[in-house]
Amino acid sequence: MSNYGINTKCVQGGYTPGNGEPRQIPIIQSTTFKYDTSEDMGKLFDLEASGYFYTRLQNPTNDYVAAKIAELEGGSAAMLTSSGQAANFFALFNICECGSHIVASSSIYGGTFNLIAVTMAKMGIEVTFVSPDSTEEELHAAFKDNTRAMFGETIANPALTVLDIEKFAKVAHEHGVPLIVDNTFPTPVNCRPFEWGADIVTHATTKYMDGHGAAVGGAIVDSGKFDWMAHADKFPGLCTPDESYHGITYVEKFGNAGAFITKCTAQLMRDFGCIPSPQNSFILNLGLESLHVRMPRHVENGLAVAKFLKESDKVASVTYPGLEGDKYYELSKKYMPNGGCGVVSFELKGGRAAAEKFMKNLKLAAIETHVADARTCCLNPATSTHRQLTPKQLEEAGIPEGLVRMSCGIEDKNDLVADIAQALDAI
Repeated sequence: MSNYGINTKCVQGGYTPGNGEPRQIPIIQSTTFKYDTSEDMGKLFDLEASGYFYTRLQNPTNDYVAAKIAELEGGSAAMLTSSGQAANFFALFNICECGSHIVASSSIYGGTFNLIAVTMAKMGIEVTFVSPDSTEEELHAAFKDNTRAMFGETIANPALTVLDIEKFAKVAHEHGVPLIVDNTFPTPVNCRPFEWGADIVTHATTKYMDGHGAAVGGAIVDSGKFDWMAHADKFPGLCTPDESYHGITYVEKFGNAGAFITKCTAQLMRDFGCIPSPQNSFILNLGLESLHVRMPRHVENGLAVAKFLKESDKVASVTYPGLEGDKYYELSKKYMPNGGCGVVSFELKGGRAAAEKFMKNLKLAAIETHVADARTCCLNPATSTHRQLTPKQLEEAGIPEGLVRMSCGIEDKNDLVADIAQALDAI
């Protein structure tokens, strides 16, 4: 559907039914698939033929939805995972191994920070965190001979810093490594990182893509543009024979357009099994069908709330990239001219105690460990999603203890502002 607009792709991308076939993407709720001969199945295990033999690796329902997300991002191939966390791990681990090094923005979701800084460190993978505001020279200084990837978030959760994708991509490519960008918050409706030089995009589909708090999931999309063979010494997993698949060299067999996702599926999904259920993928697709309708309302509500909070004498600061005067306003206009997302971060005077009092008195907005939902929700990151971080790490991530992250849903913006006003009055 390359000739169609993104609105049409949201509704009809990824799956085209044949004559007499289901109009809606079918739920193939089966663990296994039948074949007539061992030879037929053997071709699948040897990656000589396409098809399905066990849902732990691939499933038709999952693949239809992954194909839609690939179309939305403008990528060459995609895969679904059981969560956004799994997507980020797979995207990095697919090209990193013990002894590798990652350069990552320090302003990222706390769970991802912990994944890279703690868990992957136990696997022998180093990381250097850099400020998203770093100069090119500072970014260059973070690279090492063993650096294999650069990572950042389009709009960071919850600090709402905006990644200068072009700058990060330029530096990454000068060192012969791909830029991996988590595009969860703006979604491809509002930002398409591949158009700015990113090589691989990840999503926590649990958020705006699902949009209804119904199904946890993740996605990885490959642009198909990174030349792995040009840097073959850095990426032996893609550019040298894989003995676990009879000596296949992924780039030679599947090209730049298919090598990354094929290896990620054939190796990592095979061994880790972080696959979504077909039912969850079906639910995700229902969310995708209205993504282009919902995102403008999220942006409208987020901006209205940010403007109101900016005028309150009980608010120390407001961060919303789409708000004129915000530190990242110009970058936001460049990469997301139609707006970014509905998430607003603000610091209340009075610190953590004020944040707890404010959230306790909200009536419409619920306190949830969630974000990017049709319903408005909020939390205090220092006591929830980022509570594993030290005070110094919180400061580096731009997260003061009185910070409230509010995800504005698609309710009436006047009702949201009124709810916030009465909760502020209670402080």
